[in-house]
Amino acid sequence: MSLPQKRYFRQRAHANPFSDHHLDYPKSPAHIDWSSHYPAFFTSQTTEESTSLLSSTREDTKQSLSISTKSSNLLIDESLIKSQRKVEFADLGCGYGGLLVALSTLYPDTLLLGMEIRVKVEEYVREKIHALRLQHPGQYQNISIIRMNAMKFLPNFFEKGQLSKMFFLFPDPHFKTRKHKARIITTQLLAEYAYVLRVGGIIYTITDVKELHEWMVKHLNEHPLFKRIPEEETNKDPVVFHVSQSTEEGKKVERNNGEKFLACYVRIEDPYRMQENS
Repeated sequence: MSLPQKRYFRQRAHANPFSDHHLDYPKSPAHIDWSSHYPAFFTSQTTEESTSLLSSTREDTKQSLSISTKSSNLLIDESLIKSQRKVEFADLGCGYGGLLVALSTLYPDTLLLGMEIRVKVEEYVREKIHALRLQHPGQYQNISIIRMNAMKFLPNFFEKGQLSKMFFLFPDPHFKTRKHKARIITTQLLAEYAYVLRVGGIIYTITDVKELHEWMVKHLNEHPLFKRIPEEETNKDPVVFHVSQSTEEGKKVERNNGEKFLACYVRIEDPYRMQENS
């Protein structure tokens, strides 16, 4: 099976995160059946029949992702959840999935999830993962994608401290001042990111817009639960190369000889809680 062609899945780059996108989402992380996304890592956890994430016909693709949330309104047995693997890397606004594919073979035993709000783009990534799994048996089983608005429903998908890496790569800059509240990095959203990211986990941000970079750095610097990682340390991180080079946007900036602004932050212990315990 050949890889899907992007020209059939093009969609405008911007989506309003405050609009009603008619999304299905679980009541809580305990209501998700991940077996439809990562069949090689999971056995079905519900009594209802689990439908595969990746369907072979394009007519079915619009419905295939809803099964993990609609069918999982049944509360999954807690003992099964504890015994199963959990998603650890989340790419928020994953675009055409370049980072997911690049990191899949670098971290073959880690589950990676892309979240994308645009219908056609999410459909493209899903078909690409399906094709890669057929072309390379046994590989790319650890990546998946969900059409979701991460600015609204993130805690519905991930438990407290579940993630070890979060990626915000070339996000929508929302240039107009009145649109800044729609940026993916804000004081309010950082509280949610700190909730789902474990202590020691890392947030990766990169953009070709200097003003947006300064905005993200400012908000992350001001948050008490994040600390910037020095450049000499980020240069040793094998993920950083792919953060810069593996996405469609990153490659476009490279072709145009543009500048990229990277900032990585580690999730630290709550300083107020540490003072209480000391």
